[in-house]
Amino acid sequence: VQLQACGGGLVQVGGSLRLSCSASGINFGSIYMTWYRQAPGNQRELVAGISSGGSTYYVDSVKGRFTCSRDNAKKTVYLQMIDLKPEDTALYYCKVRYGGVDYWGQGTQVTVSS
Repeated sequence: VQLQACGGGLVQVGGSLRLSCSASGINFGSIYMTWYRQAPGNQRELVAGISSGGSTYYVDSVKGRFTCSRDNAKKTVYLQMIDLKPEDTALYYCKVRYGGVDYWGQGTQVTVSS
């Protein structure tokens, strides 16, 4: 199982980014996919998740600003982020639980400057 995340960068407050996470080695279409983030000095937190059917979950702090979607044909999950705030600055990871094992992508850095 491999997860490859990309799309992070440096943006100003109010800016937008779209993260992508491509998966291989799994039956992607049937798997619940998640996005986590970790800021320096903080614990890793669950940001968003999406079921195989497209149902989504968001932590309260990103509701209305982040949208999680997936393309099963491309085995890719996305995190569209708008109206970014300095507190969104973190290393963002995609994660999947497959066969009882958690697999993490390598992380992509999002930095929001004020």
